[in-house]
Amino acid sequence: MNQHWRWAIGLAGLAALGCGEPRDRRAETVPDEPLPIAADTVVLPWSAVPEAASLGGRRWVVVGADYNAAVIVDFSTKTASPVGGKNNPEIANPFGVFAIGDTAFIADWGKRRISIWSGDKLVGSIPGPDQLRGVLPRARDAAGNLYFEIPPIAGPDGSGLREPPVIVRANPAMTKFDTVTRLSPLDVAETNDQGRKRYERLVFGGQDWWGVRPDGRLWVARVRIGLVTTIDGGSEKRGERLPDPVLEVSRNDRILHINSFPEDLRGMAEKLPFAAYWPNFERAFGVAGGSVWIRKAKTASDSIRRYQVVDTTRTLTRVFTTVGNGVIVAASPEAALLIERFKEGLRVMELRLPAAPVGAVPTRVR
Repeated sequence: MNQHWRWAIGLAGLAALGCGEPRDRRAETVPDEPLPIAADTVVLPWSAVPEAASLGGRRWVVVGADYNAAVIVDFSTKTASPVGGKNNPEIANPFGVFAIGDTAFIADWGKRRISIWSGDKLVGSIPGPDQLRGVLPRARDAAGNLYFEIPPIAGPDGSGLREPPVIVRANPAMTKFDTVTRLSPLDVAETNDQGRKRYERLVFGGQDWWGVRPDGRLWVARVRIGLVTTIDGGSEKRGERLPDPVLEVSRNDRILHINSFPEDLRGMAEKLPFAAYWPNFERAFGVAGGSVWIRKAKTASDSIRRYQVVDTTRTLTRVFTTVGNGVIVAASPEAALLIERFKEGLRVMELRLPAAPVGAVPTRVR
């Protein structure tokens, strides 16, 4: 099959996934708003892009799994302080974080729990329940209900990866568990290595992202159809499809990914299956106030990255852009946190958001 036929089939597949989802023509006219790189920078001696959340004001909690560290970055003082103090025994192997107000919830696989921090003080913890295979919660609503993403069990040949992840809600005492929704199945491919068939996740494959608002409404950014839905009481409401260019994964994209591995592992990386096209977006995360930020995919040759902001009515309201290889990993109503790799580690920058443009389309109520 030549490359032109691959392209045509890919376009047809993407069109089929979006059938029945009307595009919002107004959304296609939402202007780009460039975000200037901030002068205030804090440097962390880490290598991988971390997880982060806003604590309000100019404070952010940042978790680096590669460095087994969790810090509070404060741009009012331009400092990065370890959560709970240096060499705190209450933190072992942190890998994820979410925040409610100024309280940080840090996921720690070494401790098998979520540790809850108010400033430097440990104020509680949440264990991974045995009923959910020890999976740790990723969100909590104002009533104290906890929300978990339960991944499929891969199995010996990886075929279980074709099953969809499930979002489960537990009451605060974790005595009752309910399935809220199912996410899209992961992008996987059947591979053959020395006569052994197995299923592997596609490099650059897409996945759904989700979060919970204080009132318990779930939002889900659905990657295969490029829109945001909200789930309330078992009813799912869809927003309009968002503007999404079709981006082919290029040979240069694949080479850069392979070269990101240590030299002795690149032979293994070359055997990994790659997606033919970039997904509609790479990541989505919620912001206090209820809006959802969607980080769009980009190719290695593109210097511009876009972020779509969808409000509580599932309507695209703003599109921010940044220049360079940095990525925004968290946001607040007033600012965004951008991470940029460089030779000595990571630059952490706070980008102040401009006021909404004059004449912006007002939020629609649904």
